[in-house]
Amino acid sequence: MAMSLGKANWGLKFFAWRYIPLIGFCKPKIIRMDSNTLEVTMPHSWRTKNHLGSIYFGALAIGADLAGAFLVFSKAKARGVNANFAFKDVQGRFLKRPEATVHFTSHDGAVIDAMIDESLASGERINKPVSVVVTCPNLHGDEPMATFTLTLSVKAKAKK
Repeated sequence: MAMSLGKANWGLKFFAWRYIPLIGFCKPKIIRMDSNTLEVTMPHSWRTKNHLGSIYFGALAIGADLAGAFLVFSKAKARGVNANFAFKDVQGRFLKRPEATVHFTSHDGAVIDAMIDESLASGERINKPVSVVVTCPNLHGDEPMATFTLTLSVKAKAKK
């Protein structure tokens, strides 16, 4: 993928400011992005903590949303297609309290590529699950704090 991390983070900030300010309020940052993987971090701060001192489940949902969908945005842009996307449903498993900066990682870039291809070929909206794992590396290494499965819905069409 051609988009640098700097451009991706600028695009994320612009998108948040323009369309969903709550995303920007949580201060997420993309730290890894390639054709298959997207990793987003979110700080453990007064903006994202709950009354127990762990990351609030609403902030976890925002991070999962970004990790599961930002690759659609960047892949569509790189391919020169318009892609409208949303989530149809979400399933979350909260396994351990994340009490430090969290990382949201999705390795479903190939699934997203296939969805865009299928939608371009059929002209239809395509729905498939994508997975996001939440970790807290500073305290627990790669041990999952939560897992999300989100049904991503994509409709792509060639730009005119």
